Amino acid sequence: MRSFMFLLMAALLVPAVLPAAELTQEEIRAVGLQPLKEGTAIVDFELESLGGGTRTLSSFKGKVVFLNFWATWCGPCRQEMPSMERLYQRLKGEGLEVVAVNLQEDGKSVQKFVDEYKLTFPILLDKTGRVGSTYGARSIPTTYIVDRNGFVVAGTIGTREWDSEEYVRFFERLLR
Repeated sequence: MRSFMFLLMAALLVPAVLPAAELTQEEIRAVGLQPLKEGTAIVDFELESLGGGTRTLSSFKGKVVFLNFWATWCGPCRQEMPSMERLYQRLKGEGLEVVAVNLQEDGKSVQKFVDEYKLTFPILLDKTGRVGSTYGARSIPTTYIVDRNGFVVAGTIGTREWDSEEYVRFFERLLR
């Protein structure tokens, strides 16, 4: 009985840290994101990286991944990119990885955009649109949030101010 009371007291005194996949649907909806079915695993892919070589989505396992589908001609994409960069700079040291998948544009155009906006996060090139189609990115920007275990916990279509305090707190919760 004494050991049970000790465990109960310890549980009450130490805040519980839930795995990211255990965020409640209400917590996800509260920040304007759509929760996905629990246990939704990523669909892995391999794409050319703007910096050279190729990257797979699974190579980011162990990090919280902000997976964004976009294009240089997309006004809302242009609007949200600076806030994505600020979020990345603020939380990359804690395990956040922003991965921006450009849809069906040539590397030269994408590089010009990246230079103009001074983006430092990984940019992948989906030249055929196959990966975007797999992820249902019919409207852009489309963003998915992947937890450290490789499960997609939320998604959204449209622009956000990703570096707002509300989103920073949300990502800090995922990064714990």
